[in-house]
Amino acid sequence: MFSASKLKSVDFYRKIPRDLTEASLSGAGLSIIAALSMMFLFGMELNDYLTVSTSTSIIVDKSTDEEFLRIDFNISFPALSCEFASVDVSDVLGTNRLNITKTVRKFSIDPNLIPTGSEFHPGPIPKVNRHGDDTEEEYGDGSISLTADNFEKLAHQYPVLVVNFYAPWCYWSNRLKPSWERTAKTMRERYDLEMDGRILLGKVDCTEEGGLCRRHHVQGYPSIRIFRRGSDIKENHGHHDHESYYGERDTESLVAAMESLVAPVPRESHKLALEDKSNQTTDTAKRPAPLTSGCRIEGFVRVKKVPGNLVISAHSGAHSFDPSQINVSHVISQFSFGKKLSPRMVSELKRLTPYLGGSHDRLTGRSYITNHADVTANVTIEHYLQIVKTEIVSRKSSQEFKLLEEYEYTAHSSLVHSLHIPVAKFHFEPSPMQVLVTEVPKSFSHFITNVCAIIGGVFTVAGILDAILHNTIRLMRKVELGKHL
Repeated sequence: MFSASKLKSVDFYRKIPRDLTEASLSGAGLSIIAALSMMFLFGMELNDYLTVSTSTSIIVDKSTDEEFLRIDFNISFPALSCEFASVDVSDVLGTNRLNITKTVRKFSIDPNLIPTGSEFHPGPIPKVNRHGDDTEEEYGDGSISLTADNFEKLAHQYPVLVVNFYAPWCYWSNRLKPSWERTAKTMRERYDLEMDGRILLGKVDCTEEGGLCRRHHVQGYPSIRIFRRGSDIKENHGHHDHESYYGERDTESLVAAMESLVAPVPRESHKLALEDKSNQTTDTAKRPAPLTSGCRIEGFVRVKKVPGNLVISAHSGAHSFDPSQINVSHVISQFSFGKKLSPRMVSELKRLTPYLGGSHDRLTGRSYITNHADVTANVTIEHYLQIVKTEIVSRKSSQEFKLLEEYEYTAHSSLVHSLHIPVAKFHFEPSPMQVLVTEVPKSFSHFITNVCAIIGGVFTVAGILDAILHNTIRLMRKVELGKHL
């Protein structure tokens, strides 16, 4: 057992009696400065310890073949109808997906990008197998030629007006013409226009009546539209609603479809219309046109991590399009890659890497508008996007944990004149390299060591300065006493 006296012999911090110490103003000042310096340096060290430290490296992308890249988008097309707007995806591996609808939603909008109704639900356009009659029998003109002058009058006069909007140069329109005229003749024989008049079949040549076709937003030929009196005109005389016919186009199918339209209409409804038509002659020409010329397309698609294209255009396997009448001007509200980050994840991203996150949605808010004039007709708008993946991991206890991953991209856009149908094309090219940001944890023992170094260092330096100052003052006093003697 060690005695108390032996233990005292190993005391590193032997005490000097207070009576043998001397306080001074210079020592008090240095003590205050030393204490403030310790507090300041301690605060700086604590802030450095709490600040996240990261290391950045460039490595080869570690994605597997099973991983897909998600593309989120919200794009408004002021002049592209939702009826034929199609979202297509293709890549260099041969993948070609047309008219994606499962994860894509469409909303009709006006030229000012304001929604004009609820979600557009046409469903996939049915495949037309019979585009006309196979027989070569002669046919006459059974349908009524409609123009901008008589269209509104006839639309109010007959309970059901079915119109074939066509173009003489269109292959599908010419295939439909014989069966359409035969159907119109059959319906006129069954439902006399004067005695019954519940249905009227008409036709509009869009090369002659371009304004009328644009008013009803006809972009594909032939387009068969069904107008119902009463349900077409809303109480506020706002939008003019109509339906599109996508069924078979042979005479038998068309007649059956027309019969189904006539069946619910009472025979007396035409007589009431004839009695009231004298009072409607001045108002029918003033009925406002519908504001449903555009389409907002939003949703997401999943693609392989290889160069590819996302294309939005007018598409149909049974319609023709006039390239000069297709305008794919658009405004991008969102276009991003990868999973959508929650606000908490965005905050974590900013905490770890403040310089990231500025290019994950670079096209947002950009507008690509072309006026529909001769100099800007047939304009395809292309966007070239180069994507870089950034992965953030945290290293704890010699193990790495993935915190999140983000995709940023650069964007370059151009307007290209083309002889084909204009499209909005997004060409994306993922980089084979990725940025790896690793959170480097700081040792608590290192923090404690630095704090002790700060306290000991400041205390020691202050002691040295105090001794120098004290000895200097003593020396000056001795010199002054020597002069007086």
